[in-house]
Amino acid sequence: MTSTKSKTIANLPQANSSSIAAMDPLVAMIERAARDPSIDMDRLERLMQMQERAQQRTIEAQFNEAMAEAQMEMRAVAADANNPQTKSKYASYFALDKAIRPIYSKHGLALSFNTAEGASADCVRVVCYVSRSGFTRQYHVDMPADGKGAKGGDVMTKTHAVGAAMTYGQRYLLKMIFNIAVGEDKDGNKIDTSDIVTEQQVTEIRNLLNSDAEEPALCKHLGIARLGDMTEVLFEKAKKAIDAKRKQTAAAPKSEELL
Repeated sequence: MTSTKSKTIANLPQANSSSIAAMDPLVAMIERAARDPSIDMDRLERLMQMQERAQQRTIEAQFNEAMAEAQMEMRAVAADANNPQTKSKYASYFALDKAIRPIYSKHGLALSFNTAEGASADCVRVVCYVSRSGFTRQYHVDMPADGKGAKGGDVMTKTHAVGAAMTYGQRYLLKMIFNIAVGEDKDGNKIDTSDIVTEQQVTEIRNLLNSDAEEPALCKHLGIARLGDMTEVLFEKAKKAIDAKRKQTAAAPKSEELL
């Protein structure tokens, strides 16, 4: 036990009296205590734990300050997409990300998404980790993944439902975390996302595919991560590619796939 604590003391940074005076008072006290041969080892460990907690409070305060400064620079995001089922407009993930990523990144904030357990049946828990300088705050939202439409009918497969739930979860979390308002642009700073396809067009492409397995191949062919990233040009390209593949399959069913 004593040897372990002695190693702890030996690993403490060496400092002269002038550098100690410039340190945080708690750090300076630990430095002095570590060099006192009569100091109780348990007391020294408690002091070091206090210093770790103080550091954690400091970086959390800096995180909160960065969040506040980032939100001060953020403005309302213009609705750029249409939901044909509810006949409403909303801001796509593309629009939200394009508007706020440069701002929160400038303030040292980083976001990462994942899924986690804990959601109820037919739901997906989407988790967002917001980090800055060693401090991370976790947010989550549970999104329905039952494949039901606004009127309660089945509108997509389970695979598509889970993917849609994750995409919706990311979008809703972005709005909640940074308190983003969505509406009409009044300042002449409308985001140029008019070329991005609607969810109805994404559904149209999915309905043209023969199976779920073809969607990743089509996205790779188009050079995008997901169908929701299609522009109008890529939308037309996707339809032509699917049509060409069908014609080739009809002519030679055993030929290699184009996509």
